[in-house]
Amino acid sequence: MRAIHVTAYGGPEVLQEVELERPEPGAGEIRIDVEAIGVNYADIKRRSGASRNAQSPPYVPGIEAAGTIDAVGDGVEFAVGDRVTATVSEGAYATSLVTDTKGVYPIPDSLSFEAAAGVPVQFITAYNCLHGWGGLEVGERVLIHAAAGGVGSAAVQLAARAGAEVFATASTDAKRQLASDLGADHTIDYTSVDVAEAIDAATDGAGVDLVLDGVGGEAFDSSVDALAPFGRIVTIGSASGEEGAPDPSLLRRKNASVIGYHLGWTRELDPSRIEPAPSTVLELLAAGEVELHVSETFSLSDAAAAHEFVESRESTGKVLLRP
Repeated sequence: MRAIHVTAYGGPEVLQEVELERPEPGAGEIRIDVEAIGVNYADIKRRSGASRNAQSPPYVPGIEAAGTIDAVGDGVEFAVGDRVTATVSEGAYATSLVTDTKGVYPIPDSLSFEAAAGVPVQFITAYNCLHGWGGLEVGERVLIHAAAGGVGSAAVQLAARAGAEVFATASTDAKRQLASDLGADHTIDYTSVDVAEAIDAATDGAGVDLVLDGVGGEAFDSSVDALAPFGRIVTIGSASGEEGAPDPSLLRRKNASVIGYHLGWTRELDPSRIEPAPSTVLELLAAGEVELHVSETFSLSDAAAAHEFVESRESTGKVLLRP
């Protein structure tokens, strides 16, 4: 089979196409004939060696893919021919993928492999951060950082659909327009204005009830400032390369909560907590009630170019690979 190897920690140039023996599924496992692969910022952090979850090279990167099951091991409920999407710990940048079934979900017949490939990370994360972890209620105000990105573009749609007032941050006019088109009520250029001050002005000082933050650093700190009393921040990453340093006394004064979310660790520790997000978002996508915004699709052989594109910060929504 064809696959991409991370040959060493470094830049996109360390991604090299290789030929590997096609793996066979063991007990409790399935093999997927891969049709579409999601590119995620987590892949880039691991490739560079900056992630705590970075594997030792050489390894096949990638944590989500969609395709058709072409072999099954003993003791699984899936069958050969089933169309599925999957989140995995590694190995998705390949034409074949063997995995256990903890993060595997059936795809509705009307949904394309490309759309389904963005579900395991972006849409499940967005749904769970808003609902399962964030406890979003109708009429609440939500601040979504990096709103034109993969998780952000999914979260804007889901939050708007749930009846929230959505505040979205993004760095360019085009990205802010995308967030608005997807349902954001307010967009903020975080490069030119103070986010907390902008929200204070827009809400007459009331603040927001829920924040989704995958940026960290100053974005996280401003999120604390922007919170309403009893507000919640769900932290899903630190794309800025820095963690926030909020004032604990301010959190206490606001009776505010900071909640951590990590899809991979949830899958390992208690996969039942991920439900009902997968089936819900797959049905919403199949019905056309939300959409996966795809910025660019690259061939598997061009994985390095795909990483360069994401790192350029020009991408919006989802970047995909096709075998």
